[in-house]
Amino acid sequence: MTDEPPESLIPYDEIVQEALREVVGRVLHEVEKTGGLPGGHHFYITFNTRVPGVEIPRHLSERFPEEMTIVIQHRFWDLKVDDEQFSVGLSFGGVPSILVIPFGAVTDFVDPAVDFSLKFQANGAPEGHEDHDEPGNDLPVAEPIEDGSNVVSVDFTRKK
Repeated sequence: MTDEPPESLIPYDEIVQEALREVVGRVLHEVEKTGGLPGGHHFYITFNTRVPGVEIPRHLSERFPEEMTIVIQHRFWDLKVDDEQFSVGLSFGGVPSILVIPFGAVTDFVDPAVDFSLKFQANGAPEGHEDHDEPGNDLPVAEPIEDGSNVVSVDFTRKK
C-alpha cells in the first residue's frame, strides 16, 4: 500500500487554471469597456512568447525569445479582449506595436497597486521562466506595495 493518492481522472488542474485565466480576461474586459484603469491600478502581464497564437513584432521576439513582461498602465491603446486572447497597443523604444496574446500564454498577472498576483503555467509551452529585470514596453515601473499579499500560486505539475 502506498501513501500517494491515486491519479485523478478529473482534470482539476486544468479546470482551476481555466477559471483563474477567466479572472484575467474579466479584468482586462472591464478596462476595455471603461477605456482606462481605475485609481492606481496597473498590470504586469508576463507571457510565453513561443505559445501558438502569440503575435509580437520580430524585434521583440528576438529580444524576448521565451518570455516577456508588459505593463498596462498609462500609455496603451486599442485594448481588445475576447474569450481566447487580448490585443493591446504598446510602445517599445518609442516604436508603437500591437501585441496579440492568447490567455493560454499568460504565466503571471500582477496588479501591484493592490498586491494581487496570479501565476500560471503557459498552455502548450515548455516549463521554466526566462530571467529578465524589467518589462519590455516603455511604461514607467511602479513599486509594489509591501503590506501583505493576495498571491494565488497554482502548481500544475503532475506527479508521476
